Amino acid sequence: MNPLPGWRAAFRIARRDAVRAKGRSALVVAMIALPVLGVTAADLTYRSALPTKAEELTGELGAADARFSATSMGPVKLQQMPDGVNWGTPRGAPDPTPEEQERPVDVPATFPEGSRHLTERSLPASVTTRHGITDTQITELRIADPMLRGRIELTDGAYPRAKDEIAATEDFIEASGLSIGDRVTVRGPDQSYTLTGAVELPADLRAESLYALPGSVIAPWQKTADRDKNILPPQASDPKWLVQGPPGAGVTWQNILAANEKGVVVISRQVALDPPPDSEVPMAATTDPYDTDAEMTAAVLTVTAMALLEIVLLAGPAFAVGARRSRRQLGLVGSCGGTRGQVRAVVLAGGAVLGGVGAVAGVGAGFGLTALFRPMIEDYTGSRFGELTVRPWEILGIAVLGLVTGVLAALAPAIVAGRQSVLESLTGRRGTRRGSRVLPVIGVIALTAGVAVAVYGGVAGDTALVAGGSVLAELGVLGCIPVIVGFLGRLGRRLPLTPRIALRDAARNRGRTAPAVAAVMAAVAGSVAIATYTSSNAAEQAYDYAPNLTPGTVALMAADIGDNAELPRSRAAVEQSFPVSGGRADIGRVWAGSDCSVYYEEENGCGTLELVKPTGKGHSCPLKGKGAKELALRISADEHKRLMNSPACMDENYTMVAFGTGTDKIVVGGADVLDSYVKLEDPAAAKALAEGTPVLLNSAYAKNGEVTLKAIHAYNDRDKKNRALHPGKARISTDRLKVHVAPDRYAATPGIRMIMPEKTAEGLGLHVEDYGSFYTLNRDPTDAESQAAHAALDQAGNRAYLMTSDERLRTDDDTILLILALFAGVVTLGAAAITTGLSKADAEADLTTLSAVGAPPGVRRSLSGFQCLVVALTGVLLGTAAGLVPAVALRLTDLRAALADMREDPMESAYTPIVMPWETIGLLALVVPVLAGLLAAGLTSSRLTLARRAG
Repeated sequence: MNPLPGWRAAFRIARRDAVRAKGRSALVVAMIALPVLGVTAADLTYRSALPTKAEELTGELGAADARFSATSMGPVKLQQMPDGVNWGTPRGAPDPTPEEQERPVDVPATFPEGSRHLTERSLPASVTTRHGITDTQITELRIADPMLRGRIELTDGAYPRAKDEIAATEDFIEASGLSIGDRVTVRGPDQSYTLTGAVELPADLRAESLYALPGSVIAPWQKTADRDKNILPPQASDPKWLVQGPPGAGVTWQNILAANEKGVVVISRQVALDPPPDSEVPMAATTDPYDTDAEMTAAVLTVTAMALLEIVLLAGPAFAVGARRSRRQLGLVGSCGGTRGQVRAVVLAGGAVLGGVGAVAGVGAGFGLTALFRPMIEDYTGSRFGELTVRPWEILGIAVLGLVTGVLAALAPAIVAGRQSVLESLTGRRGTRRGSRVLPVIGVIALTAGVAVAVYGGVAGDTALVAGGSVLAELGVLGCIPVIVGFLGRLGRRLPLTPRIALRDAARNRGRTAPAVAAVMAAVAGSVAIATYTSSNAAEQAYDYAPNLTPGTVALMAADIGDNAELPRSRAAVEQSFPVSGGRADIGRVWAGSDCSVYYEEENGCGTLELVKPTGKGHSCPLKGKGAKELALRISADEHKRLMNSPACMDENYTMVAFGTGTDKIVVGGADVLDSYVKLEDPAAAKALAEGTPVLLNSAYAKNGEVTLKAIHAYNDRDKKNRALHPGKARISTDRLKVHVAPDRYAATPGIRMIMPEKTAEGLGLHVEDYGSFYTLNRDPTDAESQAAHAALDQAGNRAYLMTSDERLRTDDDTILLILALFAGVVTLGAAAITTGLSKADAEADLTTLSAVGAPPGVRRSLSGFQCLVVALTGVLLGTAAGLVPAVALRLTDLRAALADMREDPMESAYTPIVMPWETIGLLALVVPVLAGLLAAGLTSSRLTLARRAG
């Protein structure tokens, strides 16, 4: 028997039903199209933002055929790979001698005959802006040449045509406050140029640089430096040549081999896109092959698996709506002799029809939105799309996924519809059916097994087990949802009328409540998983970050010595230009013997100062030296963190030297340094400094409240003034100083180990000099304020420099967490709205009865609100719990790798925290459910027209 006629009729009924119930069909199509839209847009964005090899070459070469460059090895024979990235001398060849390396390489002689070229050189420079001074990079390159199209594009104004003209990138113009037509002066040689145009680099939209004609910056600067020895010469890069080969020929592999013979490395578009076989590449025989395909990360693998499950769950409630609304029609099919299988076929055909429409609509909308928001995406990624890259098979797979999603989402309603009796369907009675007792048991088993598999995968470092266990655990929670929803009905006994009805209605109609809760749970679980992993990774990076300054401070340090530093003028410049608050804290530097910052050329030509660290427990770091690896094998990550944060280990792995201190990290200062920089509010410490007692920030250097200071007072013969006062051999002194020891947490203060009063240093025969100041900032300085401060320092003689914090703890993590929360919130609102609509469709008789017995009109509205709240809140709480499984498992994977690194090198950090994103969870658990309930209540009419009884 041919089954097609039955399916043909099923599809005809499904199509007509979809056209007749346009509102319900639009709802179903939207729920299927939304995930398809998101996946399509993500695929197009990823493929388009990921440059192809041809686009990478265009970003590097423009329209040129190749780039030729010499190496630092001189005109010696080289070998290179076709990509031009890997190169070297032939295996067994002797290293070039210094004389060979000094010999110039005639690069233009290696160009193919009949080609033309452009030269390119870059140099760092300090230039003037509207606000002051900033550092940037200037490139000498004729950017108006068509050979640069695709690499550099003009966006406003005109290209430089004369040697006193210059162009700038859009980001530089925005940060500097300049406009086209303004003058830009290169500091040092004081050469001025007219800003003629704004350009952009499609491959690097965030670049801040300047472009001038060849010979207009470097050569005049060098001439000025030759005349005036006070001007530093330009630090220009080696030249590179962009070459356009003979028409139709390009730059071939044979051209590259010939250039290699003369010590030239070539990147050729033609060769990189169509490389020669390995048999023609001399270097291929000596280079190990490597795989360029990066493995998918564990987080992406896990979230992708959970996203596929989520797409199916999102459409499930929508088809439950359709099945409820079509009960009478399906009953008519049964009354006309249709079998249960044919009733199921009608519902499944509806899923296929609406799934197909949703897939097509989602793919089309994905294309449209990607094209619409392309400029915003390009600005966010920092590069232009070469073209909208479309992988037909991937798009087709996404569309098929949408179609299959529709069928799978209709599967459960189809089974339920097939089980209903014809009489129940025609009369609209719900009938009674006990919930499955097997499903919750299977759910608990799956949940337990999934958590165990995910945790084992995390401990073993197997990301496939992590992904599989996470999905299995989420499926287990899904199996338990009907029981959980049923339990909610018992919680309403002591609640007011409307929440009690809402809870009991959700428990009585689990067939529609459970899919909606599952959809919310799936969306929230994925978002919580990513948010938890992101927050934990950010905390790990914050722990590993070693700041160069105490956050919220800025340091002004002398660039010269003695009275030449002119610190008063520099301090006034900073105080006028920077957003400083409160007073400044002046510091000095201290040294023994002759000053090593001046007399550093001779061996032992200056003095030394050392803060001697005692040995033993509490002083020596157990993670360094003998027995460290054995200890690392026995301790946990938390114990390792405690040891790494102890004063004994604080300076062993990394120590920042600044403020003119050297490795001793001793500064001369008073109590104001404690307040403004160290952030130590301790009256006893301030009193100790006032009485001449140093304050030690790292307790590992103190023993019995004292430190050992060893000084070698060696004086250089060129230091005539001090040498006359200290004739003879170098004197060695060892002094025991009583100190005030700060709490252990201050051992991590950047750049300072001990603060010594000036009178104490002089009493020990040490030399002291004013060296700079610390300021507290009331906010981060703007680009304009930074440029103004550098200009003011330049006007003050340029004898000091600013040290600003390099803190980079605030990244895009906050934005990512916000996007995740918004995504999960939108899905939660949508799923809750669907189940509320379904509740209204099912509960018309109940609402009519309520009105008939005298219930106030507002009951209908408040009931809708509480029904929506129940679904949203239940789904969010379950999703939060389910999302923690993959997040914790993935962090266990990271912990395993960190412990392996720590046991190989005991000074490597093994800190792998699990940090809950409480703001994201709070937004999802509190704000979103309440918002869903309020929206449902607000959009529900309180009026109800009493229905007339049939017959």
